[in-house]
Amino acid sequence: MSAIQSLHSFDPFADANKGDYLLPPGTGAYFHIRIRQRNGRKTLTTIQEMAGDYDKKKPMKVYKKKFACNGTIVEHPEYGEVIQIQGEQHKNITQFLVETGLAKDDKLKVHGF
Repeated sequence: MSAIQSLHSFDPFADANKGDYLLPPGTGAYFHIRIRQRNGRKTLTTIQEMAGDYDKKKPMKVYKKKFACNGTIVEHPEYGEVIQIQGEQHKNITQFLVETGLAKDDKLKVHGF
């Protein structure tokens, strides 16, 4: 019986519980882009933007017009104010933010993949 080793459980999401993307809303460290499955093939892309006291309606209007989709601003209990856009727009959003200079590539975090 002494030859049996104790197997330790391994949590694959342990590193996700610690890290800088769990900062409270309003700290302004990163742009967080999340993909969420609604039903069937429908998806939502949520964008938690950097901190600032600016109007989130302006970037939402640009996203809606540029990507030909619908969107809204929602108050999320954990992440604060987020922009929700219909469809899987994470590639378009990241490319747009880098091209316009609103965010650097290392300041974008895409969750959900």
